[in-house]
Amino acid sequence: MRLRQKSRFTRPRRRPGQVDLLGDTEAAHLWLVRHGLLSDRVALNGRQSGRLRALREALRALFAARSGAEPPPPGALNTLNTALAAAPATPRLAWGADGPHRADAPDTGNPAAAALSQLAEDATDLLTGADAGQLTECAAQGCARWFLRSHGARRWCTTRCGNRVRAARAYAARKGDAP
Repeated sequence: MRLRQKSRFTRPRRRPGQVDLLGDTEAAHLWLVRHGLLSDRVALNGRQSGRLRALREALRALFAARSGAEPPPPGALNTLNTALAAAPATPRLAWGADGPHRADAPDTGNPAAAALSQLAEDATDLLTGADAGQLTECAAQGCARWFLRSHGARRWCTTRCGNRVRAARAYAARKGDAP
């Protein structure tokens, strides 16, 4: 599943602040190409990159709703469903060395819509799958990442976020002890 890969984060924290890897059309195109969702030869326009950013925000809202066991905002659900319907995959029967299996062939008529549809499909699988209960927002201040909690005590998406929180806590403790 594509969304589980750490490299899928689109708003990493870098000094001095947060960087948006989907901030403009060129950056969104580069992100899709680097993650194998779009060919480098396919151009991305401003409207398509805007849809990608809207899908990202919708996914954040849907993850929060799933995590909080609340109904999602209707706009977020509509955005995800629109992306799913933009380039639906066609089911196919494939026959490999291990026998027959289902292989869905994505609609490649509109490559940008196919990329968004693939991301939306991965998110749908994540939200409805067995691991959905482990979906957790990073507890580090300023981090906007979601991750699958693999251990009950895990609160941060990466060790970097955990180290940042512990360092800030230690600094605050030292500063509080000063005269």
